[in-house]
Amino acid sequence: MHYQQPQQLQAAILDWAGTVVDFGSFAPTQIFVEAFAEFGVQVSLEEARGPMGMGKWDHIRTLCDIPAIGERYRAAFGHLPTDDDVTAIYERFMPLQIEKIAEHSALIPGALDAIATLRKGGLKIGSCSGYPAVVMEKVVALAKTNGYVADHVVATDEVPNGRPHPAQALANVIALGINDVAACVKVDDTWPGILEGRSAGMWTVALTCSGNALGLTYEQYQALPAHQLEQERQRIGQMFEGSRPHYLIDTIAELPAVIADINARLARGEMPQGS
Repeated sequence: MHYQQPQQLQAAILDWAGTVVDFGSFAPTQIFVEAFAEFGVQVSLEEARGPMGMGKWDHIRTLCDIPAIGERYRAAFGHLPTDDDVTAIYERFMPLQIEKIAEHSALIPGALDAIATLRKGGLKIGSCSGYPAVVMEKVVALAKTNGYVADHVVATDEVPNGRPHPAQALANVIALGINDVAACVKVDDTWPGILEGRSAGMWTVALTCSGNALGLTYEQYQALPAHQLEQERQRIGQMFEGSRPHYLIDTIAELPAVIADINARLARGEMPQGS
């Protein structure tokens, strides 16, 4: 037997908030602000967006490790936040998240058409998220009412290590019966999600405008003057540099053209690990 490189993509592994649903990724970020506020600790929306893409407990731990936030917590409680304190915030975050997830459940414009095009091209649709399973259950149900059903879903607490580790992406590979990670593309709006795909040996596509990095509603995004939008693309591109995405596009609506380009590269013998 000899190894044969894949000639075309077999699966797309899609993130959820900021990628397929919730333009601007507001559902998770705003709830972090509210959860900390219930403990008397101020966290700005910009601060809350920083670690986006991680599992939510890890996200809170990372926020608490920011010196300025740690000092705000110390001022309120007399000590820097411990893991037990992080768990207490997480346990308040979870019911808030479940309660308000429906407020930001709309599909991103163009998502359904893009995914339909991928399916017509023979791709399976996997998915993963920084949400835990109890939240994903509601996210998936809401998406179904809007016409989107992924072939497989992996929540962050269903694997030993969440993003930026590759476990969620690889769990999709196994469940979908994909025979080569190089035949997969990971699509995400956060650097942990791109690192996840890179670490899994997949092609990666970073979304610059529909998710956490830009942090605007679809209407605000459309209203941006062309020069300002280009400045934002440049800024966000620099944010993603360290995670080394293969492609950067505004939204999932542009994904079919990227898929066609990746298929052409695979047919020429190129592999994601080599670029």
